Amino acid sequence: MARPRKPLLSRALIVETAGALVDAEGLEAVSTRRLAAALGVSGPSLYNHFRTKDEILDAVADAVSARVDLSMFEGCRDWRGALRAWAHSYRDALADHPNIVPVLARGPGRRPAGLRVADAVFGAMTDAGWPPAQATRIGALMRYFILGSAVASFAGGFVDDETAYDPADYPHLGQAHLLAERRREVDEGAFDTGLAALLDGLALQYEALAAGTGAAGTGAATAGTAAPAGPADARA
Repeated sequence: MARPRKPLLSRALIVETAGALVDAEGLEAVSTRRLAAALGVSGPSLYNHFRTKDEILDAVADAVSARVDLSMFEGCRDWRGALRAWAHSYRDALADHPNIVPVLARGPGRRPAGLRVADAVFGAMTDAGWPPAQATRIGALMRYFILGSAVASFAGGFVDDETAYDPADYPHLGQAHLLAERRREVDEGAFDTGLAALLDGLALQYEALAAGTGAAGTGAATAGTAAPAGPADARA
């Protein structure tokens, strides 16, 4: 049999095409009509794989989540080091696809890869001795920080015109025009600074918990009795 001239339509191909469109033009550019045209198919054929455009965007978001390394949580003995390594892996994945961040910010919902991320973080924290409720808060805190860092560039928000920031109006922004060309250095440095501060603060809480209750650092057996785990505690 002769090969078809165009690739057979599949979920993977739809997600790949939609992801490229999101990366290039943003979420607003995605429509079933636009996707169908890019794939060379009729619009209704997309509905054999996805019911709505939102389902397609969810799948694109989950494909990005699937790129996040979770290996550091396997047999984790250093919760702080694991969070640091995971945060960098997560940020790297988002840095390549910043336009999908608003979808990821809604939470994992029913997305398999997103749920695996939440499960890995929550499990590692409770195994390390954090009470379930606090493990949930740590997972949420890390997501806020990482997703927030990927929304926009601080350094990129300044123009590279040295006349734009008149010292008479902005006496402390005399070098602000240099930030744009140092965007990567500034933004990555800010992320590292914030991550270190965040982890230092958590370490102090961990030590206080261990000193006050004996729960932290004793492993999963103690962590499970430290606080009741309600529905909200099941997601990091």
